[in-house]
Amino acid sequence: MEGKQKYRNIIFYKNYFEKFFNKQQDKVRNKIIWTFQLIEEINIVPETYLKHIEETEGLYEIRVQQGSDIFRIFCFFDKDKLVVLANGFQKKTQKTPKKEIEKAINIKEEYENEKK
Repeated sequence: MEGKQKYRNIIFYKNYFEKFFNKQQDKVRNKIIWTFQLIEEINIVPETYLKHIEETEGLYEIRVQQGSDIFRIFCFFDKDKLVVLANGFQKKTQKTPKKEIEKAINIKEEYENEKK
């Protein structure tokens, strides 16, 4: 990893993401870490891995697939460079559950209020 340029730094906000991460199997954790490294090191990240969530202000999802399992980790930027991880969940339906998006929006607002 030494010497690679980073376009973004991923940070965790409180322990929202950590709780989700610790529950996952090793294979899934490794894939999540791999995806984070990709997001940090690639200038233009394909939507396969990082996608803006429609009808939200600045909320994105990091997309992780391990075998047939699909995971989503919500995040948002802070000054273009910083990706702050909110909650994560395993996706079981086509549409992202509204309650998960609402939870992420609340975490984002909490983060922004604490920065004031």
